[in-house]
Amino acid sequence: MEKKRILVVDDEESLCEILKFNLENAGYEVDTALSAEEALAMDLSNYQLFIFDVMMGDISGFQMANILKKNKITSSVPIIFCTARDAEEDTVRGFNIGADDYISKPFSIKEVIARVNAVLRRNQKTDHGETLSLTFENLRLDMVSKKAFIGGRDLPLTKKEFEMLALFLQKKGRVFSREELLKAVWSEDVLVADRTVDVHITRLRKKIVPYDKNIATRSGYGYCFEI
Repeated sequence: MEKKRILVVDDEESLCEILKFNLENAGYEVDTALSAEEALAMDLSNYQLFIFDVMMGDISGFQMANILKKNKITSSVPIIFCTARDAEEDTVRGFNIGADDYISKPFSIKEVIARVNAVLRRNQKTDHGETLSLTFENLRLDMVSKKAFIGGRDLPLTKKEFEMLALFLQKKGRVFSREELLKAVWSEDVLVADRTVDVHITRLRKKIVPYDKNIATRSGYGYCFEI
């Protein structure tokens, strides 16, 4: 099996080397960068996980994460913040940006490896090719637990809302007619009016702000999730 690639970005060179050594011993392929500027000059398209310090030079880890979340190529790559900034507001900000985990310094290497393993498990596929999670920027659907999140915040989606959003995220940009949505989400033996789809879309939009505008109406055709 191909090794998962991780990029560690921290301005402490010794810490980068410690993480690189131990994560490689754990079976990962690891690269390091000593600043966000150095990391942004690299080809980031082949990494499966980013580990960022927060307090770094001119571009902080938070700023770098925002940049990557706005890029189509890197928007779905999970991020772990590993930092001495452990105030509640910093942790909340990290999760709101789209962090998958937040580890406070000082930390144990065993804890970091356990957190890395857990984040990558949540973002991998099964042996049958089934996606374990679907993401768009800070929006994530856990297809195992059937839970939805924006950053670290749980979204109270109903079963139908979750299934519709999962369909949209699986086929971003594809327009689904009301009939297609009814067939995909509702049981065939249940009679449901087309208007029901519109009602569920309205409710879904309210629950996924600020991504409500990504669910676009195509007049005469149906709905799609726009990037």
